[in-house]
Amino acid sequence: MSDVSPYLTFDRAAWSGLRGETPMTLSPDDVAELSGINEALSMKEVEEAYLPLSRLLNLHVAAFDQLHRVSSRFLGGETPKVPYVVAIGGSVSAGKSTTARVLRTLLSRWPDHPRVDLVTTDGFLFPNATLEERGIMHRKGFPESYDRPRLIEFVSQLKSGVSPLTVPLYSHFAYDIIGEEQVLDRPDIVILEGLNVLQSGTIHSVFVSDFVDFSIYVDASAGDLETWFLDRFQKLRETAFRDPASFFHSFAAMPDDEATAMAKEIWQRINLANLRENILPTRERATLILGKGASHVVERVLLRRL
Repeated sequence: MSDVSPYLTFDRAAWSGLRGETPMTLSPDDVAELSGINEALSMKEVEEAYLPLSRLLNLHVAAFDQLHRVSSRFLGGETPKVPYVVAIGGSVSAGKSTTARVLRTLLSRWPDHPRVDLVTTDGFLFPNATLEERGIMHRKGFPESYDRPRLIEFVSQLKSGVSPLTVPLYSHFAYDIIGEEQVLDRPDIVILEGLNVLQSGTIHSVFVSDFVDFSIYVDASAGDLETWFLDRFQKLRETAFRDPASFFHSFAAMPDDEATAMAKEIWQRINLANLRENILPTRERATLILGKGASHVVERVLLRRL
């Protein structure tokens, strides 16, 4: 980034130093449980990358709460408090889900905002039957595969103080919407994670990002993302895909070379295309960018200037 960048850039050491006195509230067992399928989260990663981010978000939430009190005073009475919304975007296999889980746990252990809900936009994908009917099953994850009006209605109601709210649940095991719902009942913070949380466009006037208070983009090179995708695919072949009920069960019995070729084709045709066309262009819309290296750890952080 040049000197005229809207971002402040921190290397790993400089960012880690911004942790201040933020206490470590996760145990080694917590960290192990929060790790991704092919992302072995460490205590050091939490301490150096995520605790400073937790501190920053806590300060933002405190300022948000203060602004609410000021607004209520101005209006002459208490106004309904709405959740603080944190959006986490990035490519398939970047580690968005791990980042979301870690932040949810860390933020819920701050005393001032213990109710933190995590919502994934996967729940707003159209069911497979609808995708098949429209001939876009091969475009799953692209903007047209989401029920955008329903997603916009959800975030609009969320920031209007409507409660309780329900969110459809998606299963990566079944690779489909499963007919169950997540219930949100007056959370302090909502973490919204997904491919499309920062996307905009020219054919709509309202976007998810219009309802977001702080946004994070998990960034990595296309080469590293592909490597992580293939590693995860192989680990799933050895575990979840072996279950006959898994949508991808047929991949478990494939010869290794055939399965690898199939995974590479999926990456190139779907995930890389979606990254280039729809996801990467949203990176500079984020409040903060977590830049990862080949070892899946955060190496630099970019924070948008105020």
